[in-house]
Amino acid sequence: MRFGLLLLMLFVVPVQAQPLQVSPDGHRLQYADGTPFFYLGDTAWELFHRLNRPEAKRYLEHRAGLGFNVIQAVVLAQLGGLEVPNSYGAVPLLDRDPTRPNEAYFEHVDDVVDLADSLGLFVGMLPTWGSYWRSNDPTDVIFTPANARVFGRFLGDRYREKPIIWILGGDQDIHTAGEREVIDAMAAGLEDGMAGAQLITFHPRGPGLSSQLGLHEAPWLDFHMVQSSHGSRDHDNGLYAEHDYALTPPKPTLDGEPRYEGIPVGFYFRGNSMHDRFDDYDARQAAYWSVLAGAAGHTYGNNNIWQMWAPGREPIIGANIPWYEALDHPGARQMGILKRFFLTLPFSELAPNREIVLDGPSEGGGKIRAMTSMDGSVLVVYSPRGEAFSIDKRMLIAGQMAESWFDPRYGVTYDIHTSDTKGIQTFTPPTSGRGQDWVLMIRGVSTEP
Repeated sequence: MRFGLLLLMLFVVPVQAQPLQVSPDGHRLQYADGTPFFYLGDTAWELFHRLNRPEAKRYLEHRAGLGFNVIQAVVLAQLGGLEVPNSYGAVPLLDRDPTRPNEAYFEHVDDVVDLADSLGLFVGMLPTWGSYWRSNDPTDVIFTPANARVFGRFLGDRYREKPIIWILGGDQDIHTAGEREVIDAMAAGLEDGMAGAQLITFHPRGPGLSSQLGLHEAPWLDFHMVQSSHGSRDHDNGLYAEHDYALTPPKPTLDGEPRYEGIPVGFYFRGNSMHDRFDDYDARQAAYWSVLAGAAGHTYGNNNIWQMWAPGREPIIGANIPWYEALDHPGARQMGILKRFFLTLPFSELAPNREIVLDGPSEGGGKIRAMTSMDGSVLVVYSPRGEAFSIDKRMLIAGQMAESWFDPRYGVTYDIHTSDTKGIQTFTPPTSGRGQDWVLMIRGVSTEP
């Protein structure tokens, strides 16, 4: 069987001077010149708070090398972010006052943002973790509509020329009119400062969707974010993308916090043991399910990395591997493969197509998902367990069509054959079972000499 590498050295180098925008069809993100932007994020929530500059450089260079293009990090961090100083002894706010940002703290944030910029990375910047605008303990809350707008304006103005994607929410949902006022005010402040130069989204509490918080019509929300969270294996996060993809008017959507590699499944502790953890397959399954359901990209997470855990720090949710060692966990590398795979296709022209799959698992961990290009010349089908499925090739319009299997673990393509045969056809992936996921790719080929 003939096989070849799927252009693993293919890197799309973004021009950071170009801002991002929503594509004309409302389902994707793109650069100002129309070049598709496949959002590939990593959750590094404690990046500004816990890492010094050399450590941040190590982390960012590693992620850029794998093909990530968005780093999600929080200014007012979750883990003691207001009281515990950063690596240089600075807290972000003077007297916990959002109208009094500490210049020493933000100089470090500036350095990290500049380094990300130099590496071709966007920063998905959360102004604050959600516990500081909504909490069961009112003493944790520091934001009002008035100071939220001031803080948003400060951030928007300071980083208006930088590659920033703004992410409000911070793992909390909006429950009251007063909380909505705070979020609207912070968004208004950001827009005051950055003058519409950057995109804004909202990171909800999991499992949840920003689109179900009354935000779809919010004029400041450019694209939706979901959090499918860490509840169970085989949780079909593609259902979230399906929900948002069907909304009108359309807005892009993506999973901003799926199941993390290395986190205990469902946060479940078996006695004093936490051996049942999500692995690279769980992360990979969530990524392909979501993108094939219509997401504009995907975010990866690792339980050791979001908190930048290292010996001497209290582990959260069972973190047990230093962040600098967890960088090389296989799920992260496979996310780069995911992005490069979709950018070899006309990604902006792909749309979910459930009708083309006539037989095969339609629920559970083996659920089949498919996409076709608008012109019917490209088909992509994901089989999470390597189980057989039947497709209706009559829905594809190309004459000669090249068929191949793509291995999402290693980024290798195995050619099947090229033919002009139409009709209903059953495909059986090369291997099957948990962790043996495969992608079928069918592309029209030119018959011109």
